[in-house]
Amino acid sequence: QVQLVESGGSLVQAGGSLRLSCAASGRTNIAMGWFRQTPGKESEFVAAISWSGISTYYADSVKGRFTISRDNAKNTVYLQMDSLKPEDTAVYSCAATPAASGGVYYLRATSYNYWGQGTQVTVSS
Repeated sequence: QVQLVESGGSLVQAGGSLRLSCAASGRTNIAMGWFRQTPGKESEFVAAISWSGISTYYADSVKGRFTISRDNAKNTVYLQMDSLKPEDTAVYSCAATPAASGGVYYLRATSYNYWGQGTQVTVSS
């Protein structure tokens, strides 16, 4: 079992930055990802990282603006969000799943077994 707790969501002006954190407990060697959702829309993939941290992948909508990273000593994954836009407004959730190797990451929500409760990010124009 893996427990995930997100933090860092807030209200920020367009062009600003935020850093989200997701602290995991229960096991290591887990691939992790960030997803976001707005009311009435399906969950959208944002970024993913392998458990080694070597491999990362981003949605086109955030590439070049967001950076996913992890500190395995703290079992925590981060999402650094720069140049924020109003369309980035959403509830951001982290997800985790056991990975067979250190270089594997997952893009689909259905690939993840564990989810956090979500943190609200609001970007004002």
